[in-house]
Amino acid sequence: MEDHNLHREWYEIPVEAARAINLAKAEGRRVVAVGTTTVRTLEYAAEYATKFAAERTGGNRVEAGRGEADVFIYPGYRFRIVDALLTNFHLPQSTLLMLVCAVGGKELVMSAYRHAVEAGYRFYSYGDCMFVD
Repeated sequence: MEDHNLHREWYEIPVEAARAINLAKAEGRRVVAVGTTTVRTLEYAAEYATKFAAERTGGNRVEAGRGEADVFIYPGYRFRIVDALLTNFHLPQSTLLMLVCAVGGKELVMSAYRHAVEAGYRFYSYGDCMFVD
């Protein structure tokens, strides 16, 4: 998996959003991402801030800015910013499903997927959604 080249996603984090996220982390509050692109953006921004700002320790901050996120998140990933996720049911065997498993744990997420299939939930972009904690 480590050798997989994942596509880049363009992002922009406004100054106000970075301030709110950093304040939430500093106060010990949870950050809930809406969508997998948001997860990748925030985690990439935290990784970037950690690499390029010596005064940042712990990597639990984001910087305002824009760019292209290329972080590949899969089970075992150590999250710096995101604590929970609201997302749709993704395709089986996809990198996005791997990201969801990284947030919620593989066994729990796969159990939810089994339930979704049995109950007739809708998948993909206009399907049902789930809160992963």
